[in-house]
Amino acid sequence: MTDRLARALNMQPGEMPLAMLAVVFHFCVLCGYFFLRPVRDAMGVSGGMDDLRWLFIVTSFVSLGLVLAFSGVVARTNRARFIPLAYLFVIACLVAFAGLLVWDALAGGGLIGSDAETALSRGVGYTFYVWLSAINLFTTSVFWAFMVDVFDVDQGKRMFAFIGIGGTLGALAGGAATTAISSLTSSVFLPAGLMMLGAAFFAVGIASMLVLDRKASASGHSRLRSSAPSPDATAGGGEAPIGGTFWDGMRAVATSPYLLGIGLWIVLMAIANTMIYFTQANIVLNEADSFSQRVAGFAFFDALAQFVTLLTQTFVTTHLIRRLGVGWTLALLPLVTMAGFAVLSVWTLYGVMAVFQALHRATRYAVSRPARETLFSVVPAADKYKAKPVVDVFLYRGGDVAGVGVDGLFAALGFTLPMVAMATAPIAGAWALLSVRLGLAQKRLIETGPDGPPAA
Repeated sequence: MTDRLARALNMQPGEMPLAMLAVVFHFCVLCGYFFLRPVRDAMGVSGGMDDLRWLFIVTSFVSLGLVLAFSGVVARTNRARFIPLAYLFVIACLVAFAGLLVWDALAGGGLIGSDAETALSRGVGYTFYVWLSAINLFTTSVFWAFMVDVFDVDQGKRMFAFIGIGGTLGALAGGAATTAISSLTSSVFLPAGLMMLGAAFFAVGIASMLVLDRKASASGHSRLRSSAPSPDATAGGGEAPIGGTFWDGMRAVATSPYLLGIGLWIVLMAIANTMIYFTQANIVLNEADSFSQRVAGFAFFDALAQFVTLLTQTFVTTHLIRRLGVGWTLALLPLVTMAGFAVLSVWTLYGVMAVFQALHRATRYAVSRPARETLFSVVPAADKYKAKPVVDVFLYRGGDVAGVGVDGLFAALGFTLPMVAMATAPIAGAWALLSVRLGLAQKRLIETGPDGPPAA
């Protein structure tokens, strides 16, 4: 039965156990995150849209500091240590945030945005928003960096869509549970409880990652087995530290046309995401009166998007990358963005916004994400763990700030939605062209190797 399932999913029989462990790992990471995401968004909009824009800007600077700190950790440890350490850091922070909120609640304080709001609850709320906005990109970036360590380019094209389904199921489970819990209670302890549920799933994710690392290192169906331990490995017989300095990631991105191209693609995606996010946030803020209602509203948007993502991953994505290639698959997201703004400019309705947001996020997670992650399968290990967070976190958040600026500029100029749609068309066209160029650059790097002539 396992062999038949492997053939149906376009996998070799021995790859299935590794893929299933990766699915469990991805499920835990995204399930844990989607217990936290609606809490973050509800805290972010509680002070109004002006405060939300400033939080985006602060997040970009915090992201740079986290990128440099993480690169320093990567330089001094090996994969089996720094990935669990990264998730343990997330768990420790969640316990601290939850503890502060419980302490404030027991002292008679209320949640951010409520009549009983305290300085502590507002400080924790805004700090949590910035922290999670930066750290969530690390959690997914580290996961996919590990995946391109475990699986080679061909395996990634065949298996990443299936692994992505595990994450989508986790996001659906977390989002649905958060919607249900938030609809049943308006307790002041709600955010702290959701934080602890998220921490529990991250803990299970650490355990599944360690099992996958051990199995992959002993499997002939993983590229990890070909990585023999270095003479400089730790005394315990483990893998050697990656080495280098905390600046290596920034330097690699700045000097590589290929990585710069990926970074530009990320920036353009972040600008589009930010414009859509602000539209969604305005809708939830205008229609929800309490913190629990705002949490439920954001969780509903998340659940709808993840449901559409799951349908896309199940029926569309599996063979899409192999048939269209990486470049044309990446180009689908800018085309969906351009079409969505055009339709929204004609029918400015809540339902249209919900459908557009769901389709955009489904394309982003189910189609573009697996294709984008295969781009990193042709770069050295140090770049995967050092340069990748620079691209996925710092440049992404830099794109958020650019998106805030674009949104503010359009508002200052009095742009209507049809005018916004016209303005986004050339940007989306350049974004689609860049997608195709990145696909061609990856092909050239596969032929010449990562040390060959730079391509972009």
